[in-house]
Amino acid sequence: MTRLVLATGNAGKLRELQALLADSGVEVLSQKDFDVPDADETGLSFVENAILKARHAARLTGLPALADDSGLAVDALGGAPGIYSARYAADPVTGAPGGDAANNAKLLATLAALPPETPRTARFVCVLALVRHADDPLPVLCQASWEGEITLAPAGDAGFGYDPLFLSGDQAPDGRRLTSAELARERKAELGHRGQALRQLKARWAETGL
Repeated sequence: MTRLVLATGNAGKLRELQALLADSGVEVLSQKDFDVPDADETGLSFVENAILKARHAARLTGLPALADDSGLAVDALGGAPGIYSARYAADPVTGAPGGDAANNAKLLATLAALPPETPRTARFVCVLALVRHADDPLPVLCQASWEGEITLAPAGDAGFGYDPLFLSGDQAPDGRRLTSAELARERKAELGHRGQALRQLKARWAETGL
């Protein structure tokens, strides 16, 4: 495999994946380079949606494709926003996504409406699906999660999505826990769900010569 298309239209995910794959020896392209529209995410799980997106990109480009389906699962909300993380604050009439700021605001408001003693534990989840071609009967799947908590207010301006709300395990010199949006890119890649999943995938490459 010398060329690989990333099946995502999310600019933040694209930047992260391209950075994490920079030393892979594979030419990493975006589906945007081929004017591939986003796939319809009709699956009911991260795994189903990752496979759908990978097959869609592979079918329209003729290249092996890697798709990421990831999101935030909050325990107190029964795992929501989950697979709907990017569309959590979508317009109820048009279905148009509200964007990161709207998603974050909705999550904070939803948690604020719960009893104050409610645990705010959560995790980021990432599933990667790699298909060698559109009809690949054995997609390569890698899955990882990153445990943390939801903060009371946004902090940090790095990253994207729910990063400003997700308290990681790292601490500032004053003892304050840092959000994912306050971590250096290298540290986030080390701790994060997407970095963990990519390392699994690279190990599979080394073992099987994908």
